[in-house]
Amino acid sequence: MCLAVPVRVERLLDNEMAVVEMDGLRKEISLALVDGVREGDYVIVHVGYALSRLDPEEAERTLALFAELADRLDGGGAQP
Repeated sequence: MCLAVPVRVERLLDNEMAVVEMDGLRKEISLALVDGVREGDYVIVHVGYALSRLDPEEAERTLALFAELADRLDGGGAQP
């Protein structure tokens, strides 16, 4: 099973690389597979590669769902 997650591009680097941020974590990724990415864009990332750009509203909805899931798994929203 694979998991691709939306992340926000914080900074563009040389050689088709970028720094992205998700939930306070920063990581360098490759933009080699996606054209036209700008700082502030959201991209879907899997194993260090951006696979596509994502609409900001869709990215925010997806990240909110991930946060809700994490909260439930941590016991914050567990149902009896």
